[in-house]
Amino acid sequence: MPVVIELGSAPEHRISTRLSPLAELCACLHALDGPRHHPASRRWVGAVLQGADERLLERAGGWAPLWGAFRARYLLPLAPGPERELEEELAAVAGLDEETFTTMTEQALVGKNGHGPGPGHGPGSGHDLGSGHGPGSGSRRGGRAPERFLARLRQLSERRFALGLRLLADPSGFRDGLLAFLSAVAEEVFEAEWTRLRPTLEADARVRSHEHSRYGAAVLAGFPTARMEQDPPRVVFDKLYNARASLADSPCLLVPSLHINPHLAIKHYPGYPVVVQYPVRHGAGAEPTALDVVMRGLRALDEPLRIRMCRALLRQSMTTTELATQFEMTPPQMSRHLRKLREAGMVHTHREGARVHYQLDEAAVRNLGVDLLSALHR
Repeated sequence: MPVVIELGSAPEHRISTRLSPLAELCACLHALDGPRHHPASRRWVGAVLQGADERLLERAGGWAPLWGAFRARYLLPLAPGPERELEEELAAVAGLDEETFTTMTEQALVGKNGHGPGPGHGPGSGHDLGSGHGPGSGSRRGGRAPERFLARLRQLSERRFALGLRLLADPSGFRDGLLAFLSAVAEEVFEAEWTRLRPTLEADARVRSHEHSRYGAAVLAGFPTARMEQDPPRVVFDKLYNARASLADSPCLLVPSLHINPHLAIKHYPGYPVVVQYPVRHGAGAEPTALDVVMRGLRALDEPLRIRMCRALLRQSMTTTELATQFEMTPPQMSRHLRKLREAGMVHTHREGARVHYQLDEAAVRNLGVDLLSALHR
């Protein structure tokens, strides 16, 4: 199912890259709520679980649906322009009118990326991210809508249901409580992490800005699962839901993140920028491993002999002739198997005179499962 960003005319002037401490904070909190799916965040999650106040962790669990798979739109940059400090981004959330804040919250709780009525629409529904039904068109319109909204949330989880009750009872108090929590958790467990991450994110932002100046809107097609189509001009992302936005109506912000890995978040709401928060995995400018690369590694190991070769090469480096002798094969036969492993990135080589030695690349084998899970998540 695709998420489509329609480019329109002169889209390159409507795309920019910038950092967002609020977006990264919420990516961290999402990883904290589901650490098994975020191997790149294990160090930070482990430190938080060991050192953070238990009451703060309990509050984090209660708010977690807001930064789940369908993150609340206000937890990403709300306006184009230069980078803002976390306090400024939280102030922007505080400045939203109550109806817009409520509807954005409803979408996150129900599990939608589109704008429109909340009740009865679960994940996987098709949505036009650029269509407008008007702020406040969700569950607070009256009639039986609040009951349907709460019934849907109860089906999804008790956490969502509890947040839905709080939202409908006191939207202003709900927002105050959320902002107070985000300020508290940032001070206790995020500020040092943000200081550590910032240089890497700034370096990646510079790379993306350079690519944007060189390739224009095609920079969007460089993200995981994305492809460019020309008729009409648009970028299509393979995701688990249908959605659509247009750069003719909204600017587009590219936000680098380390803790969002392995996901790619695309969010929009009428009147606000399209935001693409993308993973920076192996340092500045590096891309996540593509699914076809992962599949090449799996195919290379889908042969008992090559598994045995890997065991041998883990223990010591060996030449083609040595391997052929050990496994009772001819050198040409062994060369074909080594070529499969080499093309999949499972082994590396070094020379000693005229002899080429092969050694297992432990990191490549170790990362294969992580890369497969990351590719499946995107």
